[in-house]
Amino acid sequence: MNNPIIFSGKIQQHQDMNAAFVNFPFDTIELFGKKGQVKVKVLFDDKVEYRGSLTKMKSDCHLLGLTQEIRKELGKTFGDIINVKLWEDKEERIVIIPDDVQQLLNQNEKAKELYEKMSYTHKKEYIRWIEEAKKEETRKRRKIKMIEMLLEGKKGI
Repeated sequence: MNNPIIFSGKIQQHQDMNAAFVNFPFDTIELFGKKGQVKVKVLFDDKVEYRGSLTKMKSDCHLLGLTQEIRKELGKTFGDIINVKLWEDKEERIVIIPDDVQQLLNQNEKAKELYEKMSYTHKKEYIRWIEEAKKEETRKRRKIKMIEMLLEGKKGI
């Protein structure tokens, strides 16, 4: 990998939601030749890896989201300082679909079509949710619920 972009930032809360981000203090046009979304690989505090995107959300600068999971793993919350090492992510993002989930999608053409149109992140969320089931009946329930949610137009869990 090429040289990382390194910076520190304060974890900020998005409105009154349990959602967090760090401001990206550089110009994405200068660094990446892009002014929209930039896919990135990130290493937080030299210990937690993440693949996501820098996004611009009616903000002065691009933002880097921090999931609840990442904050928990780091033991950090809103107002804390986080160290960031970041690289542009040029690899294709592929979600591995377990065979049983693929079979179910194959039986539901409309749901399959909707799933395939989703972003990498939303696909990953659905698959992780199913894979985290500890009992087989929970996994079955979640697979059925995934199909229902897809057909209802729900993008994420």
